[in-house]
Amino acid sequence: MEAKPVPTLYEWMGGAVVIERLIGELYRRVPQDPLLAPVFAEMGPDHVRHVSAFIAEVFGGPKEYSQLLGGHPHMVKRHMGRSLTEVQRKRWIQVLLESADDVGVPSDPEFRSALVGYLEWGSRLAVLNSQPGAKVGPDQAMPRWGWGETKGPYQP
Repeated sequence: MEAKPVPTLYEWMGGAVVIERLIGELYRRVPQDPLLAPVFAEMGPDHVRHVSAFIAEVFGGPKEYSQLLGGHPHMVKRHMGRSLTEVQRKRWIQVLLESADDVGVPSDPEFRSALVGYLEWGSRLAVLNSQPGAKVGPDQAMPRWGWGETKGPYQP
């Protein structure tokens, strides 16, 4: 008997439909949150679609973000100069995880461990890249996240 291939996080999560539902719910809540509302006050109408495409690609889905929107360097540039705080970072993760529960994102320990691992890594990177003087190189690879292994832009 041939072993079934291990699904990507993108597949396990439910694909683009679930990711867009999650990110849509997150950014539906953000304007009411006193800590996060100022950060996203100028959020454009394509924000949910762009963030959904980024997460989808990181989790093993289509490479739409890299092909159409500039990949990881573009995402890093979106955070530059915003001076994000640790308090805002923690609150963003909290709101995202509450949204995940409410929209039915898989809650099994293995998936949630991978999800939280990515959120911790990505949000900490966003805070670092948002500080004055941060620079972004054009050759930063798109991160790839999986079941306990990572392939971030700063790892060989």
